[in-house]
Amino acid sequence: MKRVAPLTLYGRAWCHLCDDMRAALEPLLAEFGAQVVVIDVDTDPLLEARYNELVPVLVCDGVELCHYHLDAARVRTALAARFVAAHSGSTHLGSN
Repeated sequence: MKRVAPLTLYGRAWCHLCDDMRAALEPLLAEFGAQVVVIDVDTDPLLEARYNELVPVLVCDGVELCHYHLDAARVRTALAARFVAAHSGSTHLGSN
C-alpha cells in the first residue's frame, strides 16, 4: 500500500498544546496511513520567528491546516485528497 506523504507539525518540546494536537491527530494518521514529521521551532531561528506564538501549527503541502487546536474536519479533507492522489491508478479493474 502506498503511504500518504507526511504532514508537518511545528511545535515546541515543552508545549502542552503541541502534545494535545499530536494525540488528537493520531486517529486520523492511522485512518489514512499517514505520518507526521514533528519539528521543534526552537531549533531554527527562522521557524521560531515564523511560528513563535502560533504553535502548534499543522501544515500539509506548505498549507497551514490549523494552529493551537486540531481542526479534524480540515485535516480529514486534506488527508483524503492526498490519499486519493497517492492511490489513483494503483488499482486496475480488468474486464472479463
